[in-house]
Amino acid sequence: MEKRDYYEVLGVNKNSTPEEIKKAYRKKAMEYHPDRNPGDKAAEEKFKEAAEAYDVLSNPDKKARYDQFGHEGLRGAASSGGFDASDLNSIFEHFGSIFGDFIGGGFRGGFGGGFGGGFSGFGGGQQKAVRRGSDIRIRLKLKLEEIAEGCTKTLKIPKQVTCAACGGTGAKDKSSIVTCPTCQGRGQVVHQQRTMFGVMQQVMPCSACHGTGEVIKDKCPTCHGEGTVKGEEVVTINIPAGVQDGMQIRERGKGNAAPNGGIPGDLIVVIQEEENAIFERDGNNLYLNYYISFPQAALGAEVEIPLVKGKAKVKIAPGTQSGSVLRLQGKGLPEVNSRRVGDLIVNVNVWTPTKLTKEERQLIEQMNGAENFIPKPTKKDKSFFNRVRQFFEDR
Repeated sequence: MEKRDYYEVLGVNKNSTPEEIKKAYRKKAMEYHPDRNPGDKAAEEKFKEAAEAYDVLSNPDKKARYDQFGHEGLRGAASSGGFDASDLNSIFEHFGSIFGDFIGGGFRGGFGGGFGGGFSGFGGGQQKAVRRGSDIRIRLKLKLEEIAEGCTKTLKIPKQVTCAACGGTGAKDKSSIVTCPTCQGRGQVVHQQRTMFGVMQQVMPCSACHGTGEVIKDKCPTCHGEGTVKGEEVVTINIPAGVQDGMQIRERGKGNAAPNGGIPGDLIVVIQEEENAIFERDGNNLYLNYYISFPQAALGAEVEIPLVKGKAKVKIAPGTQSGSVLRLQGKGLPEVNSRRVGDLIVNVNVWTPTKLTKEERQLIEQMNGAENFIPKPTKKDKSFFNRVRQFFEDR
């Protein structure tokens, strides 16, 4: 299926700022997150699609290539400023096998055999396939405190590991590895087909040896020829400060070992942020509902506002109304791999007691009806919606 335009996926355009792109991605990620849509495959695909789009549009180099060449530019088609064999291979893959058959080359492994001599990527010689292990994807739960500071996690990962008995070759011994009789060690076979244009031929990976050019005569009794066995590995992962829910950290070569001594896959760590009992998060900003008593609101006070780490002393002005918003700059969360730090937005609420003693009730009754206790809001006392709107305008 053809990929959708990344700008369309996030609902932005080429002139959108990095902050607008980030905000659009956060909105999509929250909407389609698998934890919010359990069992919904369509939502899961849209979540992956948004993550892929943000990965490109948030990276200046990738975005520039994408703006100029589209999806093909991200496959290396124009990264060097000129065409080479990989560019042609990508084009043939994009337009289909008709052109590949006409030329006579199997584009998956580079061109070969179509013009008689057989060549690969214009470089000469035969390419033999190298098998790759599969990736492992895990979810890692993090507390807000860990996200704020960054942390190091040591995990024990169940995985396929290289067989120690055969060193990953899958063979009983060295003499058990022999040249593939099907392809004579080339790793490729030529398929011929008669067409109205004549005899066409296409080079394909050898199915007998999976393109390696070798087969195993006597298999290793431990791994039965696979070169891998079930095991585990202890992996240390450095988590940068400021990561967000749904972000992925890729550990190269820490996935499953590959069959027959190939390249191991990757370990993909998906960040899962645990809900915090005090703070709510929006990007790098934190939000906090903080309650003060009626005497504190009327008389003013110095209070201690909780932070992710520690506390901050803040002065409450006399006459503070419930719903007032305080902004503590730089007390939010850091941005990943940046010096920028978000803010802590404090929503001040005046606590109304639900139970009163006889003496307390008498004191309040004495104030009831007094001139200064009659509500007299002015234009300065903005509505809730105006305060929220003003906050976003100031960002």
